[in-house]
Amino acid sequence: MSTAPTIPSLPHAHLTLADFAGLATTVAGYPYVKLVLDQETGTVHLIDGADRLLHVQYVAERILGMTRAELARNLDAFNDSVYRAADRRFLLGTLALHDRAEYGGQFFSLETVEVDTMNAELLHTFYRTVRELVDDAVPVLLKPANHLQEGFAADGVPRILAHELYSTAPYVPLNPGTTTGRLRVFTSENEYRTTNESVRWYDVLVMDRMPDDIPRISGLINSRHTTPLSHTNVLAAGWGIPNAIQIGALADLAKLDGAWVEVTVDPANLSVREVTRPDSIDAGPAWAITQVDIGKPDLAAAQILPLEELRQTDAHRFGTKAANLGELTAVLRDGSPYWLGFYAAPRPPRPHLLEYLARHLDADSIDPGELSQAALRMVKEYVTVPRGVALPFALQQQFLESSPAIQQTIGKLKMALALGGEVDGLCAELGALIRDTPLPTDLRTLIEDAVLRHLTGAGRVVVRSSSNAEDLIGFSAAGIYESIPEVESIEDVVHAIQRVWASLVTTRGVLLRDEAGIGLSDCFMGVVIQQQLDGALGGVMVTTNPLDRADFRSVLLNLARNSVDDVVSGTGDPLQHLYNTMEGGSRTVALGTDGVDVDDQAKVTLGRLALIGRLLQAHFAGADGPVDAPVDVEWLVDGDRIVLLQCRPYQLAA
Repeated sequence: MSTAPTIPSLPHAHLTLADFAGLATTVAGYPYVKLVLDQETGTVHLIDGADRLLHVQYVAERILGMTRAELARNLDAFNDSVYRAADRRFLLGTLALHDRAEYGGQFFSLETVEVDTMNAELLHTFYRTVRELVDDAVPVLLKPANHLQEGFAADGVPRILAHELYSTAPYVPLNPGTTTGRLRVFTSENEYRTTNESVRWYDVLVMDRMPDDIPRISGLINSRHTTPLSHTNVLAAGWGIPNAIQIGALADLAKLDGAWVEVTVDPANLSVREVTRPDSIDAGPAWAITQVDIGKPDLAAAQILPLEELRQTDAHRFGTKAANLGELTAVLRDGSPYWLGFYAAPRPPRPHLLEYLARHLDADSIDPGELSQAALRMVKEYVTVPRGVALPFALQQQFLESSPAIQQTIGKLKMALALGGEVDGLCAELGALIRDTPLPTDLRTLIEDAVLRHLTGAGRVVVRSSSNAEDLIGFSAAGIYESIPEVESIEDVVHAIQRVWASLVTTRGVLLRDEAGIGLSDCFMGVVIQQQLDGALGGVMVTTNPLDRADFRSVLLNLARNSVDDVVSGTGDPLQHLYNTMEGGSRTVALGTDGVDVDDQAKVTLGRLALIGRLLQAHFAGADGPVDAPVDVEWLVDGDRIVLLQCRPYQLAA
């Protein structure tokens, strides 16, 4: 075997574990080496991790002698020549070392990148060459990098799939960072709920899986696998606290229960070391002194409107959720002057990504006008938003002011918050009053008329929360407020509205907002009443890769059969797919509770959904906003039909 000049020669034409360790870089707890097979010369090049070179940089500069400027000028064509060309000279991949008892100990996985269109013959050539290179004592398993490669017959090549590795990965960094706090290890949810010592803001929790109603704390360590898009993990990302999956953490960290520790989550591993209690804890959390901008609500307009008449600018009257649904309806009907923004933005050394968008849309030109029309044709053909109506903040305020008992209890709760007193009983009392107090006749008539006028024939509806105290910078409120599905009668609609209003004053919601400096008098609840549609698949998409913030190409979809709730609640493990919205390609990273992936047609539809996510991300950024700011989209899929249920900012702490 020959190597590139910067790589030391390897004895006996074999890559030993010692040789591998000297070249490897570590990510997510496992070491890996990038490699290049030059089919023309029969040479395998191993790229030293210390050089921090991309595959294409190594091939262009170290093998072909190109300058970096030459590569930059021809980057897309060069990428096509190494990742997509049928007659390619170079085969690029990574070799990663794993140590898993369930697979018999140490083994290597060999994979390409997710955009690679390498066919079965090339994959087998690549595998056989690397298999001959590696020490015979260590098994080598081919790891298909995308759905295309998974479809190739194995033909005697031992394989392992991405979701098999992810589901057994000993470590997954969900949110990087470092914190100092008191470690609290709970072996069960019951132990967590019955502890004699309350969980405090400075605690770092270690549990199998976090309850959906955790308070704001300083760090999370999950001892079993969970999706990055569960409510607790979305909150952790918004709070900017370290969050990781570390299999076996319950047993490994039990001896540190109650100790003060420094916890670091980084791409390579989880570090927990004991420290002395810092004096800075006495000053309270730094985030408690940062004022969250909640905006000024408009309580004057009491008109119930159909969603199609709302726009993003109506959030101050109806809440972000309702306003964004109206905005979605308009975008799907009329298109957007902004929705090409993700692809039109400069991506050095590329001036833009419009060629990639044209490829996805089967467009013949990168002219923005033509691309925008092609995008509009696509969304009109495949996408819908269920019809519905929105109740403004003003109606909730009218209801609260109509009841002296409610007003009196609100006053007591405000006093308790101001004095630092016990609020649980008052929150329960206030919530019960809001749920059970009859609506004034004129208000009830207004609601019934709007529902009958706009939703007659809809069958079931879902009644959703739309507060002004959610989806804010520094306060996401994921999972805090209530939405009620499967509502059929007018009587049940009214009751569901009152339940949604009452969810604004749960103990958890009140305390989380109070900690963030959002007072009870500042919070209002709008309501969305929307036709409930069904789909074979439901889930959540975020237009980013939560496990790799530097990956601007990929979109993560969490999906479950029939139910969005199974994804966001964290009660079941969803399927997880990554879709590359630039070069294309997709892969399954977790099979979830069902253990069975979706069919090829569904993968095509989900790829289209990922592309639509990029268009929406850019639209909601507008003319001046950051086009890479991700959005969180709830959706249903039935055949090739895509139903968009919600679109909101996906909050990531700075």
